[in-house]
Amino acid sequence: MDWIKRLPIKKSGGRLLAAVLAAISFAGMIFLANNGRPTYQSSDTSGVEYEVGKVVGILEDHTTEDEKTDGILRGNMELQIRILTGRYKGETVNVTNYFSALYNVRVKQGEKVSIRIDTVGEGEFQVSIYNYYRVPQMFGCVAAFLLFLILIGGKKGAKSALGLIFTMACVIGILLPLALKGYSVLGVTILLILLCNLVTFWMIDGIQIKTMVAAAGSVCGVLAGAAFSLAAQAAMHVTTYQMEEAETLLLITTTTKLQPKNLFLCGILIACMGAVMDVAMSIASSVAEVHRVNPQLGKWELFCSGMNIGRDAMGTMSNTLILAFAGNSLNMMLMIYSYGIGFQQLMNTDFVAIEIIRSMAGSVGIICTVPIVAFIAAAVFSKKEVCTNQKR
Repeated sequence: MDWIKRLPIKKSGGRLLAAVLAAISFAGMIFLANNGRPTYQSSDTSGVEYEVGKVVGILEDHTTEDEKTDGILRGNMELQIRILTGRYKGETVNVTNYFSALYNVRVKQGEKVSIRIDTVGEGEFQVSIYNYYRVPQMFGCVAAFLLFLILIGGKKGAKSALGLIFTMACVIGILLPLALKGYSVLGVTILLILLCNLVTFWMIDGIQIKTMVAAAGSVCGVLAGAAFSLAAQAAMHVTTYQMEEAETLLLITTTTKLQPKNLFLCGILIACMGAVMDVAMSIASSVAEVHRVNPQLGKWELFCSGMNIGRDAMGTMSNTLILAFAGNSLNMMLMIYSYGIGFQQLMNTDFVAIEIIRSMAGSVGIICTVPIVAFIAAAVFSKKEVCTNQKR
């Protein structure tokens, strides 16, 4: 990778050694984070488990199509399911699969299915159909996305894919297990944002001035969004405990050391990081290109150029972030609108307060990123020219 080649190591063997050591260190971090992490689980004699099964037979089919509700199925099917995973692996059971307006999982013979197993006593359990088995389709979607990214983006697309994989590995492999171990979720999130910013930018464009400027500016932008979120949360009296998942999170704390307090804020930081990085890199690259074309431009001229470019990106990116949150909440907004809920009642619901904080905090992070990156880039590139002139 280019960023490894640009490391201050003269011999190729040294660069390879550095890459291997970095990979080993990252793997070690994931191992240590997951080693001995607590999990919320039921006992051996009772509780609920979700496993994978296979339909080995359709015994009876009593389903009909309901034309009044988009042709969804009503009734039930008697299925024979072989359990493929978990402590009951290899067992074959008969399952009644019920169909309703809200529950419609139709499977065919030979298909895999996600099943729910309720253990009620020693060796006594009941099986029901939980949902479709979507793992292959999900991997297919991810593979298609990465393929498009590489085909259209070329080498930089491939590096972006590696950066995305690295970021997801940090969130899933480091943040989540450390949160369950009782580490400060906010502290770990901020450290991972710093790490992911640096590694992603280095993977895309190597270690150079514009990537360092973009990394520094994007971190400042994310922190600005976090500061706004903290102020908004305090003003509106919104915490993690007003979220839909609060009850489940409190249940998890009974068997783990999870501290839910700052999870809402951490989610906002992670959500706006990608958009902020995009804006930061666009401005840093643009200022670098303007400086390359006209090295005589001073700090003020470079700053104005960065601001002009940033203002164009600011509106579209903020709009994108707000629309993303609105899209996720479309069904809820439609339900609220159909009920004719009054303005006062609507504005004072937890749901609306949470979505407004999410949207505004991310947008504030983007807005603050523009002048920060423009200022840093202008200061750095103008000094670079002065140093060059002095050397001459």
